[in-house]
Amino acid sequence: MSVRLTVVGSVNLDLVASGSALPCPGQTVTGAVLARHPGGKGANQALAARRLGAEVRLVGRVGADPFAEEALALLRADGVDLSDCRAVEDALTGVALICVSADGENQISVAPGSNLSLTPDLLPDLGGEAVLLQLEVPRETVETTVRAARGFVALNLAPAAEIGRETLERADLIIVNEGEAAFYGEMLEGLPGLLAVTLGARGARLFRAGELIAEASPPPVAAVDTTGAGDAFSGALVVALLEGQTPDAALRFACAAGALAASRPGAQPSLPTRAAVEAAPGIRP
Repeated sequence: MSVRLTVVGSVNLDLVASGSALPCPGQTVTGAVLARHPGGKGANQALAARRLGAEVRLVGRVGADPFAEEALALLRADGVDLSDCRAVEDALTGVALICVSADGENQISVAPGSNLSLTPDLLPDLGGEAVLLQLEVPRETVETTVRAARGFVALNLAPAAEIGRETLERADLIIVNEGEAAFYGEMLEGLPGLLAVTLGARGARLFRAGELIAEASPPPVAAVDTTGAGDAFSGALVVALLEGQTPDAALRFACAAGALAASRPGAQPSLPTRAAVEAAPGIRP
């Protein structure tokens, strides 16, 4: 039986310029190719979990504009429950402006728009479902959700921002990359839950109460676009842990999902299916 997961988070439309190199401050780089993809960390992680077999509800907000349906198209097509992802009349759908270089590295600037309208008073009843959150919606909404949750709570601390210690201590799983881990520093020490730290092409490590309990390397891929790779990892790790996979197996599963996402362009279009992840080299010891 599939796991059930509620994702509380952002919905964006990604405008992606893929070129030979990323611009330096004050520099104009031409010759890029423009593409539009659905995105937003909340939406990406919801779709990642759905494609890996979970029953997923997304709680979010879009604007009453032409970008909204485009931003929700892949979620709708894959069967994510969007009954709590509603339009805000006086706001614009969030937009991410993304530059991608030939080696897959990226720079991202986000105009959050309607995502800031997801205030705590608009949150639905979470029941006992597992919850996955990120930090692209108001901090008060994240902290209220964590306090109200009665089931498993996973918190992806991205993008890095101030968050209360009480919220960190309640989370059953925290996910950060190396930069985010450095930002939070000592705040991540002594937490009772699991802590996953992603290391890019070097894989990831999983800690419990400061003790390393698992580490994994991703399968070898040619990186095309790393946008969404972290979201694929987050969705996959949560699904695997909810399914009862061991820490080692769950981390291998998540690393494979992230690597496969990095091997294709776009955030949501790149998110792999369950079959693709299970067929990845190194997924089994």
